[in-house]
Amino acid sequence: MELYNYFRSSASYRVRIALALKGLDYDYRAVHLQKNEHLAESYAAVSAARLVPALVDGAHTITQSLAIIEYLEETHPHPPLLPATPVERARVRALALDIACEIHPIDNLRVLRYLTRDMHVSEDDKNRWYRHWVETGLEVVESQLALEPATFCHGDTPTLADCTLVPQIFNAQRMDCRLDHVPHVMRVFDACMKLDAFEQTRPERCPDAS
Repeated sequence: MELYNYFRSSASYRVRIALALKGLDYDYRAVHLQKNEHLAESYAAVSAARLVPALVDGAHTITQSLAIIEYLEETHPHPPLLPATPVERARVRALALDIACEIHPIDNLRVLRYLTRDMHVSEDDKNRWYRHWVETGLEVVESQLALEPATFCHGDTPTLADCTLVPQIFNAQRMDCRLDHVPHVMRVFDACMKLDAFEQTRPERCPDAS
């Protein structure tokens, strides 16, 4: 397998965690977003949307981080990243989507670039935008975790939700977001970071980190 990713991309980090949790080897293919390598025609042949991550498995290319993780779950089911029952799986997916759909899309690089380059938003206001949506979005996750406190987002083993939560916290910390209002979120984050799968795949440990 080959994983096309950018070290600071939270979506890419989700997949790196999932691959590590499942003990799967892959070739690391760096695509530097700040250098616009994702916009090159050569990368368009890999990802029509020119986004990261993209997983190439034999003749198949899968894009979108949650779809990639679900693909890995179906092709390499052990250890599972989704719980046993339909209602539990729905809860885990909802937690993941609270981050991947409600927080991440409006704070990713292309949105931030549009704010500053096209709408001429100041750097301070751009950062204020970022912090607002991360901090309020994590409040939603916090309320969900508070309903069923556990070691991880759901239960005593990491799931798809944890693969999504940890990268978002890394970005929140990098952008100096307030996190003292989400103690359940941070408790889960700390539990995850005690595991090699999360620690060894963190952004600064990637080959393209700079």
